[in-house]
Amino acid sequence: MGSFPLSSNTTSAGSGVPPDGKTPQIIRIKDIVETLLLYFPGADTELIQKAYIFSAKVHQGQTRLSGEPYLIHPLQVASLLTQMKLDEISVATGLLHDTIEDTATSINEIQKLFGAEIALLVDGLTKLSELNFRSTEEQQAENFRKMLLSMAKDIRVILIKLADRLHNMRTLVFLSPEKQKIVAQETLDIYAPIANRLGIDWIKSELEDLAFKYLHPAEFNSLDQKVKAQQKERDYYIEKIKKTISEKLIHIALSEEIKGRVKHYPSIYKKMISQKIDFDQVQDLIAFRIIVGSIKDCYEALGVIHSVWKPVPGRFKDFIAMPKANMYQSLHTTVIGPYGERMEIQIRTPEMHRIAEEGIAAHWRYKEGREIDKRDDQIFSWLRQILEWQQDLKDPREFMETFRTDLFPEEVYVFTPKGEVKAFPRGATPIDFAYSIHTDVGNRCVGARVNSRMVPIDYEFSNGDTIEIITANHQRPRKDWLKIVKTSRSRTKIRQWLRLEERNINIQQGKDACQRAFKKYNLNFMKVFKSGEFAKVAESLGFHESQDLLASIGYGKVSVNQLFLKLVPQEKLKQHDLKNKLQSTVKKTATKAPTRQIRVKGLDDIWTNFAKCCNPLPGDSITGYITKGKGVSIHVAGCPRLLDTDPERQVPAEWTTDTDSTYPIKIKVISEDKPGLLAEITGAISRQDSNIRGATISTKQHQRGVSVFEVEVKNVTHMENIIRAIQNIKGITRVLRVRQ
Repeated sequence: MGSFPLSSNTTSAGSGVPPDGKTPQIIRIKDIVETLLLYFPGADTELIQKAYIFSAKVHQGQTRLSGEPYLIHPLQVASLLTQMKLDEISVATGLLHDTIEDTATSINEIQKLFGAEIALLVDGLTKLSELNFRSTEEQQAENFRKMLLSMAKDIRVILIKLADRLHNMRTLVFLSPEKQKIVAQETLDIYAPIANRLGIDWIKSELEDLAFKYLHPAEFNSLDQKVKAQQKERDYYIEKIKKTISEKLIHIALSEEIKGRVKHYPSIYKKMISQKIDFDQVQDLIAFRIIVGSIKDCYEALGVIHSVWKPVPGRFKDFIAMPKANMYQSLHTTVIGPYGERMEIQIRTPEMHRIAEEGIAAHWRYKEGREIDKRDDQIFSWLRQILEWQQDLKDPREFMETFRTDLFPEEVYVFTPKGEVKAFPRGATPIDFAYSIHTDVGNRCVGARVNSRMVPIDYEFSNGDTIEIITANHQRPRKDWLKIVKTSRSRTKIRQWLRLEERNINIQQGKDACQRAFKKYNLNFMKVFKSGEFAKVAESLGFHESQDLLASIGYGKVSVNQLFLKLVPQEKLKQHDLKNKLQSTVKKTATKAPTRQIRVKGLDDIWTNFAKCCNPLPGDSITGYITKGKGVSIHVAGCPRLLDTDPERQVPAEWTTDTDSTYPIKIKVISEDKPGLLAEITGAISRQDSNIRGATISTKQHQRGVSVFEVEVKNVTHMENIIRAIQNIKGITRVLRVRQ
């Protein structure tokens, strides 16, 4: 996507970040109305004025952390929506978007005063605050799920949310450093990729720049100083290249506009890290954009550029012939410049440039009847895809993992046997292609023909491949497929099949266990099962249907002996000591004494162990997983390993008050490489009453030190105190907890 932000608020060279974090100018409602009327002359300005007056009234007396009146925020959001050229309904919602969440206003009041359309949008932007959630992650997941459902009904929900997040990021300087990093990381993981998916480049670029500033402040400041130090030299270079291009293009009578600017800081930083080079070694620091009159002119201009400067092999991409999923179109090429340096050049038409910057907002202008032109329908396909897989994902952790994975793939373009172009994330395999056709095709995929040559199911696509899927009736999805697929659709369908298969196996195992137990006392289990008594017991234990209880027995969550005691009539128990014998048998299911620090809901006297994949600490939100023969494994609630397990085996767990023990964890410290710093770090750890069990120290390029300390901590608070103490040392770049 493009490298140059459209926003008029960008002031630092190439970064798109206001230097002090404050909003550059005061926005008045008059300015918003005037801008709206420029592109929407028939707009209902009375609606805007009414929304402004109402917002000012309900937010009266509220201030932001900056000390400014809260009303400034909805005004800035509304202003950003006019930059996207959205309608008066959107702008009015921008003024009202926080009224439900932050004031005593009800959604019914919004609907009564402003109509059902605005009420729907405001409700879609309001977080779920009145429900009880087991963890912050679950709350975040359900808030995003609600937003996505609202977005599928009306795309303006996400456009307003992006404007809201952009202004919050511009004023992030007023939050605490810890909160800054949390919000910045969420922005980088969720909102910038959403903006990219919707093709709104100027918002995506500024969100990435701002997130980089707060997640990597030392690197940001270093890059900022180095870029500014070369500004005069760079400006001279840009003008020289622009003049050369202009002269060559004029020679063949092409109308053109040429822009040149330093790339965004996150892009520069990623290149330095991935290529292990210093700033001075970054060659394609500057990118140029050429805007010409027609598609024919784009290819003619490309030929001119390649005749002037030698193209770099493998660095040409034709997004005109094969647009990205967000409808982005442009020619990209990298050439060797006049001083032997690499230059990236993008070539597009004015319409392509408008779509590249505005994305879905350029394709979609709200019309009466909410109809979408067929030619614009492709850009909405992602929204339909989101709706499809979010309905299948009940677990909030799996939902967020799938959501993040699906947001920002680097794409590869392949062909069907009929010549249809399909886009997949880079690294996609025949299984991904098969599931894109139909679930049954994916389940039965055994391989593919790629360019008429047989390949295995783990073959990774290359641009231009022609794919033909091979299926077999005997084939079934396997768990190891999850390691090779790249699309969220494939991953969701495979997990669904595996869970259904495991559930069927567990149901049969549960049924077999019950039949064996009942047979010992000359009882017919199937007769009891069909009588309806079994269903009553299942309901009393909190199961929706009898099959759920059988499955739970099959994998050990409910003891068959516990069930036996509930179902067998008292007169059949013969003697009282039989009941005691059965109860004793129940207790023997625990192979070891339970861990004192953990309480597992619904399971008494059960052996628990801490999962090594995430090393939970007291204070972490935790979830138990019932293993086969090894008790309950305790994971951090957001542990990725849990996503590939059967949700039915997951049980709520919590810490008890007995937390005197210490737990080994690893802390990674990235720092400057300077004498005495290691002693300061170990001293900071010791002062927090923590024992250092081991450490590995290494020095990387760019004068960076990377140290991993294994320390003993009592709980999450203790760990956070240690991390905070290390972060306060001068020369420390980043400190983070390491999960194995």
